[in-house]
Amino acid sequence: MEIKTTAVAGTLESSDIQIMISKGSNGIEIDLESEVKKAYGDQIEKVITETLKKYGLENAKVKATDKGALDCVIKARTLAVAQRATETQDKPDLEVL
Repeated sequence: MEIKTTAVAGTLESSDIQIMISKGSNGIEIDLESEVKKAYGDQIEKVITETLKKYGLENAKVKATDKGALDCVIKARTLAVAQRATETQDKPDLEVL
């Protein structure tokens, strides 16, 4: 699957995560901002990477701003942004979750 446009999903509210995705060429590159990055940064990046790969995206630049989101929220936001970026929001692939 290929990214067609830059997309954003999520908010900057407490217990949420905002994810922006755009075309990339060197695998999945994640720029993560989080107050809990030291404790949970690796897990957040793992959830984003695994969700994108399950969706069929191998190359992407990701900017994520975490405000304490749980894994299920991170997965949902990642799926939403992937669908928007690939312009496939009318064909949800919920098996990714």
